[in-house]
Amino acid sequence: MTREVEFYFDVGSPYTYLAYHQLPKIALARQARVVWRPMLLGGVFQATGNRSPVEVPSKGTYAEVDLLRWARYFGVPFRMNPHFPIDTLLLMRAAVALQASSDDEFRRYLATVFRALFEVPRDLSSPSELAAVLAEGGFDPQRLLTMAGEVEVKEALKKNTADAVGRGVFGAPTFFVGDAMYWGQDRLTFVDQALA
Repeated sequence: MTREVEFYFDVGSPYTYLAYHQLPKIALARQARVVWRPMLLGGVFQATGNRSPVEVPSKGTYAEVDLLRWARYFGVPFRMNPHFPIDTLLLMRAAVALQASSDDEFRRYLATVFRALFEVPRDLSSPSELAAVLAEGGFDPQRLLTMAGEVEVKEALKKNTADAVGRGVFGAPTFFVGDAMYWGQDRLTFVDQALA
C-alpha cells in the first residue's frame, strides 16, 4: 500500500506556503503520495473560534520575523504580502475546480498563486490584478473564474472545510498521516518520521 500524507491548506496562509515547498520533497524521499485537501481557512477559523495571527498585534509582528527565519531555513524566497490578509474564497474555489479537472493545471495554479502571494507580492483581492496573474501563469482567467463559480465547486470547498473541522483541524497547514494530525510547517519533521 502506498503511504499517503494529507495536506489541508489555504493559499492565503504564509506558513502553508512554506510547507508547500517542503512537503513534496519529504513525500518523494519517503515514496509517499501527497493528497491535496484545499479548504477555506476563514471557514475553519469561524467554526473553531481560532483567528489569524495578524489579529493579535504582538503575534502578528512576531510572525513576520518568524516567517523570514523559516524561509531562510528552508531556502525558499519569501516576502510578506503588504495586502495580507487576502480573502481567499475565490482562490480556493479555483484550486478545487482545477484539482477536479487536471493535476498538472492544479499544480501550476498553486505555483502561480503562491508566487504572487509570497514571492513577488501582488494584490490578489483585486479582480484585475488576479486576472493579470492568472494570464501570466498561462490560464484563461475568464474560464477559470467561471469554473470557480460552479455550484459543484462551491459545495466541494464547503465539504472539504467541514471535513477538516470534523477531523480536528483548526489552522493551516495541517497534515494527516493515517489518523495522526500534525499542525504547522514546524511539524514536518514529525510528518517525515511518520511516513518513514
